[in-house]
Amino acid sequence: MTDDGQGEKLLNEAYDGLENQTPDRVARIIRWLRNPKAKWVRLPLGILLIIGGFFGFLPILGIEMIPIGLLLVAQDIPFLQKPVGKAVIWLEVKWVHLRKWWQLHKRRQKHAN
Repeated sequence: MTDDGQGEKLLNEAYDGLENQTPDRVARIIRWLRNPKAKWVRLPLGILLIIGGFFGFLPILGIEMIPIGLLLVAQDIPFLQKPVGKAVIWLEVKWVHLRKWWQLHKRRQKHAN
């Protein structure tokens, strides 16, 4: 059962969206981690981020680390590419909508005062 590269395409789309939503410095790190030569950093970092996400109740660590870790791990595990790509794209869309709503909400509060 093959997905004809659809998983890889979705994963690349998820990475591109993440790069667009992050500051330049973070986007450069993401681009570097996508490089095939960074596999030996990407896999351990992805696993650490996933584990760290489960300790989200601690300061610094948060649940948002889980999808980022999965994204890094999925780069090298083909059967994870499609589901992780879809999930991250969905989260990115929700994040963009939430940011827009929050900015509009802040503007309305500002004008109400």
